[in-house]
Amino acid sequence: MRYLLMIYETERMNDVSQEAQAADLARYAAFTQETRRRDAFQAGEALEPTSTATTVRIRDGRTVVTDGPFAETKEFLGGFYLLECRDLDEAIDLAKMIPAVERGSIEIRPIWELPAEYSMAAPAGAAAGG
Repeated sequence: MRYLLMIYETERMNDVSQEAQAADLARYAAFTQETRRRDAFQAGEALEPTSTATTVRIRDGRTVVTDGPFAETKEFLGGFYLLECRDLDEAIDLAKMIPAVERGSIEIRPIWELPAEYSMAAPAGAAAGG
């Protein structure tokens, strides 16, 4: 089963030394290597700070575009891992290894596997009969 592990933590990049950032990145690299060793890794990315976010809404038929995240919060979505795990227990075991768990939280969500005819991952043009 595939799980999305979403990494929530406080934005602290400007609050820590370059040495601390390098150590943190090394811990993430080690975690990523472990998920690859277990053949669980499917994808993973870090996200830019919320100051770079853009939120889009449609209200009363009009598009509203605002700078920043959807909501003001103390924690933000800093990145994610998409992992193939035997079950939720394995996903939890891996989540406990993500460095941000010590200062934030990891939300685990099973991927909703849609039937092939509804798959958003279909090749380009497939939905148009191409």
